[in-house]
Amino acid sequence: MRASARIATASAAAAVLIGCVSGPAASKPEPSGPKAGEKVLVFSKTAGFRHDSIPDGIAAVKELGAANGFTVDATEDAKAFTAKNLARYDAVIWLSTTGDVLDARQQAAFEGYIKQGGGYVGVHAAADTEYDWPFYGGLAGAYFQSHPAIQPAKVQVEDHGHPSTAHLPGVWDRTDEWYNYRSNPRDRAHVLASLDESSYSGGSMSGDHPIAWCQDYQGGRSFYTGSGHTKESFADPAYRTHLLGGIRWAAGAAQADCRPEKGYTPIFDGTAKSLDAWKQAGPGSFELNEDDGTLTTVGGMGMLWYDGAKELGSYSLKLDWRMDGDDNSGIFVGFPPSDDPWSAVNNGYEIQIDATDVPEKTTGSVYGFKSADLKKRDKALNPAGEWNTYELRVEGERLRIYLNGVKINDFTNTDPARSLKDGHIGIQNHGADDQVSFRDIRVKDLPARTATGGGR
Repeated sequence: MRASARIATASAAAAVLIGCVSGPAASKPEPSGPKAGEKVLVFSKTAGFRHDSIPDGIAAVKELGAANGFTVDATEDAKAFTAKNLARYDAVIWLSTTGDVLDARQQAAFEGYIKQGGGYVGVHAAADTEYDWPFYGGLAGAYFQSHPAIQPAKVQVEDHGHPSTAHLPGVWDRTDEWYNYRSNPRDRAHVLASLDESSYSGGSMSGDHPIAWCQDYQGGRSFYTGSGHTKESFADPAYRTHLLGGIRWAAGAAQADCRPEKGYTPIFDGTAKSLDAWKQAGPGSFELNEDDGTLTTVGGMGMLWYDGAKELGSYSLKLDWRMDGDDNSGIFVGFPPSDDPWSAVNNGYEIQIDATDVPEKTTGSVYGFKSADLKKRDKALNPAGEWNTYELRVEGERLRIYLNGVKINDFTNTDPARSLKDGHIGIQNHGADDQVSFRDIRVKDLPARTATGGGR
């Protein structure tokens, strides 16, 4: 089994980039990641209720494969679940399966496939499958309990960094059959979208109702979406892109942070109101698009910094970012309040966003101080045009950088003229020729620790 998939994605344009605010730097190409097409298996065996949308779902996946560079096989034969056969696939899509569909030997083969890096995509009734197989229950994330009648509902998108939800608005209005689940997966999976139970009748999960999620599971990847009951779902462009993003992530062709996430406070949520607590330093600025909840750099060099709380000490900062091409930007931490963006340069640290530059001045570096682990960075990085997620984890004088859930840098400040123990955070506009977008900026306080304490 290949450890990562190679479903085709658009590649980034290569160009020469002027370095960050400290001056020009020599540039070099950065690997854009594997791009060759791969293969997925659609499995739709049913031992209980059978959805009449299954043929539409199979056709939709085949069309998505033809348009996006991966091949698709479809089967209802459980004999396909052997170690040798499964090794041919980068992901297996369980399309509205129901009941007990695999015997013990087939289950063992699929467990081995996942543990060797395979991908799982569960669609709708995949949660109504294999109730007596604990491994599968953990992989799917939750089991079906009940459902009300098909009706419109509001889907609240919680994560726009994942390729399955990056294209969606903050609230996605759609009609489907909305499952209730026997347990809430939030503590063990990363919730991508949830249902507003006040927007429809029959929700029974006490107001916290995940409907799509992802997780790294025992060596493999698992994506589940509760939508997909109706035939119309598979003709809906937004749903098809949602499904495609889940397939690409599960197969390893796109990266995202699928660790469970709780306790974060939004400090930029895509609305003009949330910018009241931010201040602009320098002539450059940011353009707000409330339709997709993004801030995009415009104008000259500058920085937008958060002034909505006391200086931050021990915290986790998460945000999503996207480069249009070979662009330059960054996130500053640990600097004092100032209307001069050079104050952040001289007193704080920049976590760089830059497609092509020397190692200590490219994506994932602490600019000018420490390069990221480039092999890990390259494997975790999505190309230009796609969203990435940073977690910047500051504890004492220690700064750890996670890209799409993978730790790529671990830096400890030893400069007495600088400190990470307090300060502000900001996003940089490098210059008029650079276009970088940000969204979903959130922060969580962490217990104070020593510079070398903690870890995960």
